[in-house]
Amino acid sequence: MNRPAFSIHYPRGEQLPAAGHTLDVAPGVKWVRMPLPFALDHINLWLLRDRIASECGPVDGWTVVDCCIASEEARSHWEHLFAHALDGLPILRVVVTHMHPDHIGLADWLCQRWNARLWISATDYYTAVAASQGSPAFSSEAATAFYAAHGLNDPAFLDHVRARRRYYPTLVPSLPQQFHRLLDGDVLRIGGRAWHCHVGYGHAPEHMALHCPELDVLISGDMVLPRISTNASVYASEPEADPLTLFLTSLDRLRTLPQGTLILPSHGKPFQGLHARIEQLHAHHAQHLATVRAACAQQPQSARDIMPLLFQRPLDAHQTTFAIGEALAHLHALWHRGELQRQLEDGVFRFSTTP
Repeated sequence: MNRPAFSIHYPRGEQLPAAGHTLDVAPGVKWVRMPLPFALDHINLWLLRDRIASECGPVDGWTVVDCCIASEEARSHWEHLFAHALDGLPILRVVVTHMHPDHIGLADWLCQRWNARLWISATDYYTAVAASQGSPAFSSEAATAFYAAHGLNDPAFLDHVRARRRYYPTLVPSLPQQFHRLLDGDVLRIGGRAWHCHVGYGHAPEHMALHCPELDVLISGDMVLPRISTNASVYASEPEADPLTLFLTSLDRLRTLPQGTLILPSHGKPFQGLHARIEQLHAHHAQHLATVRAACAQQPQSARDIMPLLFQRPLDAHQTTFAIGEALAHLHALWHRGELQRQLEDGVFRFSTTP
């Protein structure tokens, strides 16, 4: 995915912060890296030096961007940071780029611990509330029916999906009861600097990235990653969605930022080469779309049929849920363009070239 290699530059080379420690990546910006118990085994979090007004006058402290999942290991790393990385100052607010568990899991714990407000888009906040409270749209029953309708009816896989009934609530056990809404175009004053909100769709309902023109830094969340392609999936809760088109359109809106912007991604290392990376991602998905188009021209294809054409490596059950969602996203992109038609045959949706 990272080709041509010379178009992407990693200013810090192979340097990584140790768990529970930080690295300075820009003035007033610290990089935190925490482990995750998944194939994608880490998440990057960010500490921004801040000062906010209060009834008693200005208060110095930190803004946190993203939180990690709710786990004892992550809490332990945070405790070490509280003791050693904050210069004795409090956390003043918690910004979350989007509602996925590795980003919002400990938001309530951090907000309660520091009496801080959560800042997040309204769409992602309420989606997180629905998922954490076990809304029927996010139930294992809805998910198994959805996967089976797209050809993935292997009993062992469906048993895995049923067993994940408490997956999101386990990683996000609670959420703050109040939040401050972030909107596209909002400007946050953090430590005397302006950070501009850039909305992104396709990966999450209403993802917010933050750009500081003064520092020329973009906290990109999951919208722009240096080596892996961001997952854009169709889910049971929105079964006719077109997330891939939304994602690629969102990427193009980031072309207004300078090519030399330092990108602080949620996974991987900080890098420069934003425009080159956007081009790589477009090329990657164009190739996938060509593969899907060719297969559907031969015979009708379900998302299950398409999945091994796009992901030519062994996948565990957890990875399969992302892979089937992304295979369907490529089918839906062509379907919504009118290039494919969809038929329900024997309880399975299949796509073929439009006459």
